[in-house]
Amino acid sequence: MQSELIEYYDGDILLEGCLVQSEDDGPKPLVLVAHDWTGRRQYAIDKAHEIAGLGYAAFALDMYGKGGFGADGDVALNTALMAPFASDRGLLRQRINAALKAASARPEVDATRIVGVGYCFGGMCVLELARMGAPVQGVASVHGIFSAGNAANASITAKVLCLHGHDDPMVPPEQVLAFEQEMSAAGVDWQMHVYGGTTHAFTNPAADNPDFGTVYSTTANARASRSVKAFLGELFGAEG
Repeated sequence: MQSELIEYYDGDILLEGCLVQSEDDGPKPLVLVAHDWTGRRQYAIDKAHEIAGLGYAAFALDMYGKGGFGADGDVALNTALMAPFASDRGLLRQRINAALKAASARPEVDATRIVGVGYCFGGMCVLELARMGAPVQGVASVHGIFSAGNAANASITAKVLCLHGHDDPMVPPEQVLAFEQEMSAAGVDWQMHVYGGTTHAFTNPAADNPDFGTVYSTTANARASRSVKAFLGELFGAEG
């Protein structure tokens, strides 16, 4: 695998993503990897490496700006970083669209085949890619936030996969139901995989706060990885 830090802009905001891919020749399908509420840290880059290992070009995007990082366990800092985007989905859509444009312009990628995969806050981000009608074949939200925001939906053409922990305190059952109804009403090809006995952030080894509702699960993480792999294979073709 080879990785490259790539600077790009949203207006005058400097951002820094990380493109990970094998050294094989030829443009590859692009997977946008949207980070959790701590920013584009090692966890997001590790997920990009995992996805790139399947034969894709994975771009760990940046929602906060170059050098804008939170920290594991720092709820106040992470909330402050995420809150502007959670409350203003227009801003969120603009920021993730900047990543989509920057990554799809790279010569290493096939810009006609793009999927977004997001974790926690990143799950919210890739769902907004779908809601805004971005030219992506699908999005996968992994322990993401499902609630709709203040921006109207465009026609949703992307397929949607959600991987959710049943005991996630940040996404109660009524939010799950509302999202399912939203997707069904829009005629979306959607899936919801629910893992019993599983809380928030179940793919993150640093998640170890049962009182806050974030606990890593080896089993759920493995199941999620298999589901993401199958989803990408369905959209891109098994050959990758």
